[in-house]
Amino acid sequence: MSSPIQITSKLPAVGTTIFTVMSALAAEHKAINLGQGFPDYAMNAELTGLVDKAMREGHNQYVHMNGYMPLREAIAEKVQYLYGATVNPDSDITVTPGATYALFTALATVLQPGDEVIVFEPAYDCYIPQIELMGAKAVTIGLVFPDYRIDWNTVRAKVTERTRAIVINTPHNPTGAVLSKEDLSELESIVRDTQIVVIADEVYEHLIFDGLPHESVLK
Repeated sequence: MSSPIQITSKLPAVGTTIFTVMSALAAEHKAINLGQGFPDYAMNAELTGLVDKAMREGHNQYVHMNGYMPLREAIAEKVQYLYGATVNPDSDITVTPGATYALFTALATVLQPGDEVIVFEPAYDCYIPQIELMGAKAVTIGLVFPDYRIDWNTVRAKVTERTRAIVINTPHNPTGAVLSKEDLSELESIVRDTQIVVIADEVYEHLIFDGLPHESVLK
């Protein structure tokens, strides 16, 4: 009998995702699980009807690698409407199956082994494993309690000749904090005239509390 194939992980130090851990604990203790998003409302019937209609009309084939052009055009229109930013749907937009894959694609595009990426903690748990998978190093900076703000002087001190990217998340997961115009001005002053790429995770752009505005880097 042959021996089983041995597979060595590229991320040996990365354990099980925290979402799996928290969901298991919630089930064990019969607790309400606030550690992960579980939509508790029905899918909109109009939306499912449109999906069904599209499938029946044959819109179920491979499309351009950057995504379905009418969708890219709609995204460009949305960005123009919300943020006043003009983006080219042909060259500036790539559609991915979810935000995590979009982050992976962005990091894979810009990183080389030995590069450094600044990440603010607490952070979505996919950031650091993806960075390390590229052979790069995550340089973590803690957000300042109680407002979970960024200390930009600390950021400046952490930037080195190896810094290739800064990952920002606004509105922030898991704290809900949002970056202000002043924050984005500070960020711009740090990366201006450098080769540092800003990777902005704005997946919660419409989940904002206390009447605060969402300031997108696209502005």
